[in-house]
Amino acid sequence: MTTAPVPPTLQQRLHRVEVAAEVIGVGRSTAYEEIRLGRLRTVRVGRRRLVPTEYIDEYVELLKQEAESDQH
Repeated sequence: MTTAPVPPTLQQRLHRVEVAAEVIGVGRSTAYEEIRLGRLRTVRVGRRRLVPTEYIDEYVELLKQEAESDQH
């Protein structure tokens, strides 16, 4: 099955967990553990679990807040 190329003005908004993990810079199992703990949120589309871009951003903000509180 061939997919049409995505125009540069369109960005993918939902990511597979493996891709989200790569974007965040963690391994696949770490990403699933963070999902299990409720720290990285996901949505379900059919049987697939996907991570919206804004949830990736939210998770990064959580990590930044934790880093700041650790320094105090």
